[in-house]
Amino acid sequence: MVPGVMKMLIERFSFCERLVHWLSAFSFVYTGLTGLALWSPSLYWIALVFGGGVRIREWHPWAGIVFAIVLAIMSWSWARQMFLDSCDLKWLSQSREYLTHESKEMPESGRFNAGQKVLFWLQISATTLLLGSGLILWWPQTMPRVLLLASIVIHPVAAIISLTAIVVHIYMGTIGVPGSFKGMVRGWVPESWAMSHHSRWYRENSKN
Repeated sequence: MVPGVMKMLIERFSFCERLVHWLSAFSFVYTGLTGLALWSPSLYWIALVFGGGVRIREWHPWAGIVFAIVLAIMSWSWARQMFLDSCDLKWLSQSREYLTHESKEMPESGRFNAGQKVLFWLQISATTLLLGSGLILWWPQTMPRVLLLASIVIHPVAAIISLTAIVVHIYMGTIGVPGSFKGMVRGWVPESWAMSHHSRWYRENSKN
């Protein structure tokens, strides 16, 4: 909590957490868009926005490595908070009602709800596959043929999974759950928002 005018707000994310989050966001956007440009001729126009085909072929893998490193830092910070518990399993069983705003009796959530946890692990898994297959595709001449052929399939499939997870994340962080985006920008959220969306985390934080 903070005194005075800020007494009705509660800290949601620290400056370092927000910095890491936005570094991952920007590096992901660049990697994702340039990857789409390299993957499909119909999307090659994206390459022109980022300086042309030669440039994005050079910078796409480096941006992917930056994203993987930043995501690893995020994972180190948040992983312990991302394990599913019994309340999360109940939450997942009612996730449709949460998405459609049909239920006000959702199980209590900690700092991250079950949907956020699932998306987190999905992104970690997809990024691991992207990094491994991407490194193989980066140096195709030195890789065994079987690994190269597998990577040609794995890399775009993992990219689709990763992009889909991010689209869901963006939707839920903006339109789906109003107020979430401000928390990641400013670092603070109203107590009423915390009680409504992450009541267990709010109670635990209020005791400190």
